[in-house]
Amino acid sequence: MPDDPAILRFENVSLYFGDTPALENISLEMRAAETMIVLGAAGSGKTTLLKAAMGLVHPDSGRITLLGRDVTALKESQLIELRAGVGILFQEGGLFDSMTVGANVAYPLMNQPSLRASLAANNGHLEERVRDALRFVELEQTFDKFPSELSGGMRRRVGIARAVVTEPALVLYDSPTAGLDPITANTIVNLIIKERDLRNTAAIMVTYRYQDGHLMANFRYNPNSGGIEHISAREGGDNITNTRFLVMNEGRVVFEGSQQELKRASDPYVRKFVK
Repeated sequence: MPDDPAILRFENVSLYFGDTPALENISLEMRAAETMIVLGAAGSGKTTLLKAAMGLVHPDSGRITLLGRDVTALKESQLIELRAGVGILFQEGGLFDSMTVGANVAYPLMNQPSLRASLAANNGHLEERVRDALRFVELEQTFDKFPSELSGGMRRRVGIARAVVTEPALVLYDSPTAGLDPITANTIVNLIIKERDLRNTAAIMVTYRYQDGHLMANFRYNPNSGGIEHISAREGGDNITNTRFLVMNEGRVVFEGSQQELKRASDPYVRKFVK
């Protein structure tokens, strides 16, 4: 329904590739400013979950609503427009090698009819919008460069700029820190926290690093200092950041709860993702 407060909802969603369950009876809900950390082994269904949320793959049963619209009932042309309200950071950043950084970040704006029309109505402030997104990730100086001229961490930050340039209500992060050194990985997570807290954005993060989830659950952005600060246990920890953890195994959600509940889990598979 249009007045549904949920940004994303899965209701008993199952999806099969042949006889293999990619998602099995998944139910979940996301609201503004909430964070969901999705952990699981390779092939457990994590990336398929993100694809289903965007309507890139269609469930065999169940229902998915995104921004109040029934994804499972929409045509591709309608889904393209709906996706304007969702940002996504692909694995490895997913930038187009043949396009400059500025053109990469502008891509979502130029390829969504409603956003393109909005920019035209406002005297076409496309470049300034793109530069704002690059300033957000502290990379405005790379506007005219090509992805091949950037380090892996810088390409990932440009990927975040492209994901948030449309000011989406929901951002999906697919393994945003994979292959990065710990310092660069923490920089990426800090930017994701900044986006969540400044814009009240909902976020789903698929990750192999428990540390990513720990940072999302226990740190917040301080606009006065311009940095990330720790939330004390006395303040409420992951209750303040509205962060919960999902662990997936063979297409099923085998755990959902807070970080503290995750730490107390006794299931051997679930415990593999706690450090």
